[in-house]
Amino acid sequence: MISDATGPADPSELRVSPLELFFDLVFVFTVTQLTDSLAHHLTPSGLARVLVMLAVIWWMYDAFIWLTNALPPVTHPRRALLLLGMGGFLIISLTVPHAFEGGGWAFGWAYLLVIAVHTGLFAGAGVGPGPGPGAGAALGPVARMGLLNLLGATLVVAGGYLEGSAELLLWSAAFALQFAIPYLVDLPRFHLSADHFVERHGLVVIIAFGESVIAIGVGVGDTHLTVTLVVTAMLALAVCVGLWWAYFGQNDDEHAVHVMTALDDARRNRLAIRIYNIGHYLLLLGVILLATGAKAAVARPTEPLGTARALALATGVALFLLANTGIRRTLGLAPLRPRLLAAALALAATPLGVEVSALAQVAATAAVLLATFRYEETARGAGAAAEAVSPGGERGRRPAPRR
Repeated sequence: MISDATGPADPSELRVSPLELFFDLVFVFTVTQLTDSLAHHLTPSGLARVLVMLAVIWWMYDAFIWLTNALPPVTHPRRALLLLGMGGFLIISLTVPHAFEGGGWAFGWAYLLVIAVHTGLFAGAGVGPGPGPGAGAALGPVARMGLLNLLGATLVVAGGYLEGSAELLLWSAAFALQFAIPYLVDLPRFHLSADHFVERHGLVVIIAFGESVIAIGVGVGDTHLTVTLVVTAMLALAVCVGLWWAYFGQNDDEHAVHVMTALDDARRNRLAIRIYNIGHYLLLLGVILLATGAKAAVARPTEPLGTARALALATGVALFLLANTGIRRTLGLAPLRPRLLAAALALAATPLGVEVSALAQVAATAAVLLATFRYEETARGAGAAAEAVSPGGERGRRPAPRR
């Protein structure tokens, strides 16, 4: 085990490092592989497999975000182990297309490697809750979490030597265990740097949107460009932009940093699990579903998509908006109802893709998102204007300019 004596950097100075950005490139490939897997097996069983694979991968990928938040990769031993973990994730991604067709054993052993690197870095560097009495006691929760992760990896490895329903059952058990771990073990009491943590998850969402753009390009392929094809591709991009706006358009990330910074360590860590592990799992699943539908839509824009692909597109948009709304509600942000309505309308557009054409469904979905966020901006402006007027009808003081 490689360890070093350098403790966590000052949280107020923690920034996302180039190595972390490099590490994220593997996740681009992971999302691409999951999208391709779903596109080729767009059935209930194919969706179940993607649900489980995304869950077990995301659990450990997010665990590495926690890791670099506590232990920035500022020393060569840390960087070496982080790169080893990156290699493990690459192998996992390579095995995704055949994970349920005889290739699950490679997925499982690579997953075990990732867990060993993660647990070893935490334990070997002696991460604790910070200065003060009992600081070394955090090694207990780290070790217990490592053992539970190891149990999950054992289920994944064992399932990898099976196929079909038996493999899915064991991997689903690992999935269930992961969601239970935060309630079975006290989270390590290190001080979470909110700025770094929120930024890292925002970058992951950007990566997922990048896969949607790639899917549009792959759907077009070497097809001769026509006006209809270009319009469909641009509208599919507009849908991606709409979801990007839902996440980034009103500076929700800055508000999230403010909320998390105001909490004590224990509550901050619990909120981080709820919003950034569970909530972002749903966001990523929504983007994968959207990318699957968008890829099919631009391939044959004037033809009906079919039920499965039309549902994938609609469900992806709706799921992203619902998860985003849940996150905003947790953070105390508003409005919420317009996004809930937009999710319902995106689902209601499914018959257009089934009965009319891919272009019709994509255009309707883009129009729903445009109208939703236009309404939110108008309401936001009206609210700001109302706040500037005093109860007596006179305008209040003009706010001081920002420096």
